[in-house]
Amino acid sequence: MSQRPLAIVVMGAGLIGKRHIEGVLAEPRTALAAVIDPSPAAREEAARNGLPWFASLAEALAGGVIPDGVIIATPNQLHVANALEALAAGLPMLIEKPIADDAAAAASLVARAESAGVPILTGHHRRHNPIVAAARRLVESGRLGRIRAVHGSFWVAKPEDYFEAAWRREPGAGPIFINLIHDVDLLRHLIGEVESVHAMESNAARGHSVEDTATVLLRFAGGALATLSASDAVPSPWSWERTSGENPAFPREDQFCYQIGGTKGALTIPDLALWTNETRPDWREKLTRERLPVTPADPLTLQLQHFCDVVEGTAAPLVSGREGLATLEVIEAIKASARTGRTIFLKGQAS
Repeated sequence: MSQRPLAIVVMGAGLIGKRHIEGVLAEPRTALAAVIDPSPAAREEAARNGLPWFASLAEALAGGVIPDGVIIATPNQLHVANALEALAAGLPMLIEKPIADDAAAAASLVARAESAGVPILTGHHRRHNPIVAAARRLVESGRLGRIRAVHGSFWVAKPEDYFEAAWRREPGAGPIFINLIHDVDLLRHLIGEVESVHAMESNAARGHSVEDTATVLLRFAGGALATLSASDAVPSPWSWERTSGENPAFPREDQFCYQIGGTKGALTIPDLALWTNETRPDWREKLTRERLPVTPADPLTLQLQHFCDVVEGTAAPLVSGREGLATLEVIEAIKASARTGRTIFLKGQAS
């Protein structure tokens, strides 16, 4: 551990940026070196709270800020440009998901960072959640058998004021890029690599340039099939946000949002209920339910502490830039399938 707190710069002071700022201020291992956001609202808020503010990373560096690491929480469309600024300064970075809104640009960024030896931690924070760690251990233990079927739901109702920020109505935003990417990354983490996708999307609820509803089919390399259903125009209890309890901004519901089925049993997440037959798999036989033990913890706090380890060189990123790229490639394939109506094969698979 460092003898002094690590100086962390947060780029972007929107919804998730504010949570990162709060986290850096609360974490004993970190100190907030600067808030970087060119908007007048961000400048005013920083002034009200006595926080150091700059319009750009270049201004912060020119102003004498010497950061140890950068958290990039700007709009999706700016992630690569901001990351390249951090890379030029040799700064380890935590980039909010998606790592970019274009897989080709993300691939170039990841390659350049790897060549320069500058670590990237992608902000798929759910992987840091103890609930997810417990689910992964169960899958790896073989108690579910061979995974055959998976389902995930993201149904929420975003209010109209959420879309006052213009970028949330434009390509590169939408629930596929902003929300479903978390679900895809989590399933990659639990189930393995995605082999092909088929998807449909609709913008009929609001008529924005981005979708409000999507349905996705995934085939995994191990043979498992998954369905994902997403909408940000449906009031419901079935989303990670409403079921996991990890974000106090969302009321918690006693429901689940993921189902994982194997040849020996089934698991719901985040409640971690394991269902198995008493003696052998048989639809006529009674099922028993077991709750997996877990000690809750804030994944954003755990992610920040892990980022400190990455900055100090004592740990490799749990979700590297290349992992973030792989998840983005699946998301890009989903968007391509929804646009063309075709099944999209990943990793060079022939169609």
